[in-house]
Amino acid sequence: MPWIAETGTLGREDVLDLIDRTIAAAGERWGASPRRVLLLPPDITRMHSGSGWITAEFYQRLTRAGAEVHVIPTLGQHEPHTRDQNRTMFGDIPESRIHAHDWRKTVRHVGTIDAETVREITDGKADWELPIWLNAAVVDTEWDWIINVGHVVPHEVLGFANHNKNYFIGIGGQPTICASHFAAAMCGIENNLGTLVTPVRQLFNLAEERFLSHLPDCYVQLVMKRNEQGVLIHSGYYAGDGLDTYLEAARQSARENITVLEEPLQKVVCLMQGDEFFSTWVANKAVYRTRMAVADGGELLILAPGLQRFGEQPEVEQIIRRYGYRGTEPVLAAYQQDPILRRFAHAAAHLIHGSSEGRFTIRYAPGQLTREAIESIGYQYADLDEMLQKYPVDELEEGFQQLDGESFFFIPTPSIGLWATRAKLGNRLEAMVGVDPI
Repeated sequence: MPWIAETGTLGREDVLDLIDRTIAAAGERWGASPRRVLLLPPDITRMHSGSGWITAEFYQRLTRAGAEVHVIPTLGQHEPHTRDQNRTMFGDIPESRIHAHDWRKTVRHVGTIDAETVREITDGKADWELPIWLNAAVVDTEWDWIINVGHVVPHEVLGFANHNKNYFIGIGGQPTICASHFAAAMCGIENNLGTLVTPVRQLFNLAEERFLSHLPDCYVQLVMKRNEQGVLIHSGYYAGDGLDTYLEAARQSARENITVLEEPLQKVVCLMQGDEFFSTWVANKAVYRTRMAVADGGELLILAPGLQRFGEQPEVEQIIRRYGYRGTEPVLAAYQQDPILRRFAHAAAHLIHGSSEGRFTIRYAPGQLTREAIESIGYQYADLDEMLQKYPVDELEEGFQQLDGESFFFIPTPSIGLWATRAKLGNRLEAMVGVDPI
């Protein structure tokens, strides 16, 4: 059972009290006066979750208690934060205590899940081993406490985000990230989304049990929803060191963050916030989280004022520019021929996940990319200024809208949920309570 499980409308004072309770619970288990503590929060693309200021509150409390506290944002393969982004995300935490994860330079090998196990768990869809590479500072340094902070929402690889995703993707190495993402793509993004324990999640659970069970770590799992005024609020706080901490948070997220539609949507308009989403790599959450809702022949319009690039590394930028988001079959054909694409297999998975497979139109209105650039990767283009004038996002609420005779469905923060038809979801929500997490 989780150490703490609180639900309801949780204001800032409530969360501060829960942070104090979490520190007290950790002290009861690992000793009340930790010397060295590591905090593993998400990166700036999850800033809306409040994970940044919550991490800062943990830092301040533990530092005042005499601990030496360090922070590693779980970047995965995303670009490191700038100093200004760290300040925006984490407030007054000193820059010297925030360490950038590098998925190629700061990692070491800690173990491997063999190919036979991967094949069995993925029902034959992936037939390669899963090497586990993690940030060396996490596994080689003697930490008295490790606290993972994160937002549990539907996710394209793991069914729901966070928990040990912080380790195996957030501070994972290139071999782990590439092998796991490509396995998820082979299992099917629409099979993964909103599933409590996907095959890759099951592999990560096994890896945690085998290779990380000695760590003095716990998870702080946040759930959010929109209140009646349309404002994002914390509605769940779960803390603990067991898998149930994730499972209970994910079940709540399923109830509060999945919008079930009886009929598919002909037009969806999404806003990707300009201070969080700078590449299609992350802004394509608009594609992932709505693809099970958009009708065949429909349109997804993505308003992305911060968009300035495609990938999070130069190699991935080049891969996206070369192949574009054109569907599974072309990507798999390229994967067989191109050793660079095989080396960056997570990019192949991303290209698959970001395609509508020809079912519907994906149209981007970017802040800093040209029509030529957008159309070169297989998407359609719209002028951002014109679209913001046509769709006044500050005046729109989530849901069905009528403007100037046009009907559309507006989603102001696609990254916090999943929108799907009942037919696409099948019985996964009803079956969730009975899922075997092993």
